[in-house]
Amino acid sequence: MKIRSRKAKGRRLQNWVRDELLSVFTTLSDDDIYCAIMGESGADVKFSSKAQKLLSYSIECKNKETFKGIYDIIKQAQYNAKILDARFFFNIVRENGKT
Repeated sequence: MKIRSRKAKGRRLQNWVRDELLSVFTTLSDDDIYCAIMGESGADVKFSSKAQKLLSYSIECKNKETFKGIYDIIKQAQYNAKILDARFFFNIVRENGKT
């Protein structure tokens, strides 16, 4: 698979997570919950300071062919949560071709 299509899959999952959060937390806007730019360090779904007060989360999104390397994904989310001083971290992993 080409890098470009892998990034597109990852971006679609990040956008889905952002949209779901915005639909639940209706007091927040697109400026409060947004997706990281591909290759940017830190969490995949970013929060403004306003959103961070409400949602003390670090969210890591992966759209993978298999679940190989799942523990590395967990470690990445734990590390990002520590850097962000987030109370919780979430891994949202979707296996390709599954709903």
